[in-house]
Amino acid sequence: MKAERLFRVLGLVDSELVEEAMPGRAPAARPPLPWRRWAALAACLALVCVLGLGWRMTGGFGGYGAGMSGSASGGDSGPADPGASGAGGAGIEDGTVFMSYAGPVFPLTTIEDPAGLTAERAITWDFAPGVSSYGETRQWGAQVTDAYTLSNRTGADVTVTALYPFAGSFSDLAALRPTVTVDGEAVETRLYAGAYSGGFQSTFGADVPDTMNLDSLDSWTEYRALLESGDYLARALEPYPVLDVPVTVYEFTDFEAPHEQYRAATQAVSFSVDEAATRIFTYGFNGGEWDRDFRRYSYFVPDGIRGEPNIKLLVILGEDIGDYSLEGFQNGGCNPGEEIDGVSCTVIRSETTLDAVLDRLCRAYVEQYEQRRVVDQENAFDAVSFTMYRGAVSELLTQYGMLSDTPMDRYNEGRLDDMLSEVLPQERVLYLAFPVTAPAGGSVTVTCEGWKEPSFDFACSGSEHADLQGYDLVTRLGSTLEFTRQSAALVHTEGVHITGQNFGFDPENGVLSVELDPGQEHYYLEFRPLNES
Repeated sequence: MKAERLFRVLGLVDSELVEEAMPGRAPAARPPLPWRRWAALAACLALVCVLGLGWRMTGGFGGYGAGMSGSASGGDSGPADPGASGAGGAGIEDGTVFMSYAGPVFPLTTIEDPAGLTAERAITWDFAPGVSSYGETRQWGAQVTDAYTLSNRTGADVTVTALYPFAGSFSDLAALRPTVTVDGEAVETRLYAGAYSGGFQSTFGADVPDTMNLDSLDSWTEYRALLESGDYLARALEPYPVLDVPVTVYEFTDFEAPHEQYRAATQAVSFSVDEAATRIFTYGFNGGEWDRDFRRYSYFVPDGIRGEPNIKLLVILGEDIGDYSLEGFQNGGCNPGEEIDGVSCTVIRSETTLDAVLDRLCRAYVEQYEQRRVVDQENAFDAVSFTMYRGAVSELLTQYGMLSDTPMDRYNEGRLDDMLSEVLPQERVLYLAFPVTAPAGGSVTVTCEGWKEPSFDFACSGSEHADLQGYDLVTRLGSTLEFTRQSAALVHTEGVHITGQNFGFDPENGVLSVELDPGQEHYYLEFRPLNES
């Protein structure tokens, strides 16, 4: 997609604004600078965020940009048979490979060794329409009840910290967080969040390798690779990184510009830098260019109309930048010959820590997020604490950002704006922790219940599976428990038609409850709502 079209999609249709993404002229004294790469990235990220939110809000578009891993629907094994009987069993061995993958239903586990405990599991999918917290009136997703009976074979009480894992993100946590009861009584749970669970892929494929695009997990086997060693869970239980490192901050404020003449008036700051001794983070900047030891960063001067953040920071880690110059330009192209007068600001230099900077920016982001709250609708920060959000930003910075040993191209330019916003929709495995005591020679019942989003293909994709909804169940992945029995059941199936499965359900003949083999790692179920077929 060309840069001009990107800006038009985003609503920036003024020619002055579009100009910033068009090919420009570099200063005669320097070779062409890669500013357009930085700006185009910012535009693409904004577009993905806008489209992603729009699709998810409808219930039919959720996951756009998060599940696009490049896998074709149906995978290498072929598509599920749309004409499969109610008993299922047709389709493919592991089910359809969906464009948006919701992750499997995971089994209960424990932090401590549950020696002496055995477990029976009974899981139920309720396909009654209208159970989605997104307000769907049609059948979309399912209410899942995952119940466990923990039996104590010893002569003493056994107390463990139980963990119930589920796939999701901070953005949809309010909708997906299960409730937990122990022997029928509601219990308070503590939330732990694993890191971003996916990876990165090239923008243009293997011929032009890079790590610019997110690549979410798209199968249960990828979750198995993520979780089976136990390292992912161990990291989720650890404290977040402490970034108490000194930084120098240049803050730009008190903006002035001739907006009546130049609606995209831009401020640019230029300086020299030793890349071996200095790393630079930005916040609130729209463009950047560099050539060896030269850097120039720029931003649209806030005009009180566009949704332009008033916080503009250059954060210097390592050796300070020294002298810098400020220039005003007609637009974000910052091209020679397009300099203008009347653009000014105040620059305040201070010394602090990176933790303090991130704390301030995260609080500002939460405030902006709250300002966009939809009336009577929960948002991410109703479900995730500031401490967890703030910690996840630090985690992403050290995991894949400029503080990583192997930074990804997506974050290697130091744009803190991107990291603050992407922490919310990024897929991860979350864990609910709560204490459970099984009495000596007795048992205790744990029930985890919540709405589960299905895996699906996008309605606009043209896929033959666009109206399919899919679920995966894993029987023992990541669990410390010794399972002696597992079973599965369906209720309210009158509005759905099963097209593929390996459970053995047969609704047409009244088989709605089946025994599972705990030794079989994976079960899948796919169906079409009858009112949409």
